[in-house]
Amino acid sequence: MSTGRGRTLRGDRLHIGFFGRRNAGKSSLINAVTNQAAAIVSEIPGTTTDPVFKPMELHPLGPVVLIDTAGLDDGGDPLGTLRKERTVAVLKKTDLALLVVDGNSTNFAFEDGLVQEFENEHIPYLIVLNKVDLQLSPETEKWLLEKTHMRVSSKNRTGIDELKKKIAEIAPKEWEPPFMRDLVHPGDVIVLVAPIDLGAPKGRLIMPQVKALRDVLDAAGIAMMCRESELALTLQKLNQKPALVVTDSQAFTQVAATVPPEVALTSFSILSARQKGDLDELVKGVNAVKNLKPGDRVLVAEYCTHHPQEDDIGRKKIPRWLNDHVGGVLQFDTVVGSDFPADLKDYNLVVHCGACTANRKEIMGRIKQAAEQGIPITNYGIMISYLKGVFPRALKPLENCIAPTRNK
Repeated sequence: MSTGRGRTLRGDRLHIGFFGRRNAGKSSLINAVTNQAAAIVSEIPGTTTDPVFKPMELHPLGPVVLIDTAGLDDGGDPLGTLRKERTVAVLKKTDLALLVVDGNSTNFAFEDGLVQEFENEHIPYLIVLNKVDLQLSPETEKWLLEKTHMRVSSKNRTGIDELKKKIAEIAPKEWEPPFMRDLVHPGDVIVLVAPIDLGAPKGRLIMPQVKALRDVLDAAGIAMMCRESELALTLQKLNQKPALVVTDSQAFTQVAATVPPEVALTSFSILSARQKGDLDELVKGVNAVKNLKPGDRVLVAEYCTHHPQEDDIGRKKIPRWLNDHVGGVLQFDTVVGSDFPADLKDYNLVVHCGACTANRKEIMGRIKQAAEQGIPITNYGIMISYLKGVFPRALKPLENCIAPTRNK
């Protein structure tokens, strides 16, 4: 990811989690790494209660999110257990983990358990000995002999610059695919069809539209944007056919009928499905629609919190279209944000939003979870293209990401 792309969305930043015992110095280390008071520091154990997400630029890495977590040894009382559960949930969002230890411990079973969690989740990690300015216990020295680690002092800023370089060295270089810039060649005319979204803040575009515009510009393409009501006029005014048309999924029917069949067509949500998840698995999941029957249960997962509209896409339109498709009434449950159930076995299908505000690590975890439980999962845009008869055409621009038999 380029560091010169301006304001990078939180979901598109590398997520770096700071984990460890209470009072190991996680918050102090964040402040030293950022060279600012980004986290509240106190000698009282348990000062950090909920995870704190801090978007910032970290040289030489670029745009990141630093996550300050509560101590994972916090437990016993109900509040401590809740803090621990929220910290564990952060692992699902973490692209790179720092395990912070101090030098006073005599037993490292807790840290060894955390290392095992990182490895189980395939999270690259680094052990950081904080408070190196203090006397270390013999047990600490012995444990560190067997571990790749770095020694720093947040108080004296010893080793902080070296730590930042090491973070950049071990961080994943590509933690998500591009949104669409790899689909654009210099000089290509790209038409973006953007119905006025009543859920967006007044005077603003929604995130996928902004990302599409930026990617076209980054690829030296020419972006044209219009509403679906002006699409025919826009195409008439062009002196050449566009290389690609990207539409809001809800306008698929009208747009597909307007755009010549030889012109490539897809949607913002399908592009987001590729960037934030496993497109092949999500396309595989939509084929379960043909097996749905009245009474089956469907989970609709919305990642961002927004005020539901009168004819909300996830709560009204998709349920209505699916009911029409199966010729009866399905049972729908809706979850929002991080409230994704651990047990999906009561559902016949999961339909996820485009997840434009999420980071890929978390969405990939949800897709993996569904696959392990044998529950098909798909995404809004893929689902709408399937129900509106635009399925093969909408997926063709991304066919290299899909098994040949998926989009039939």
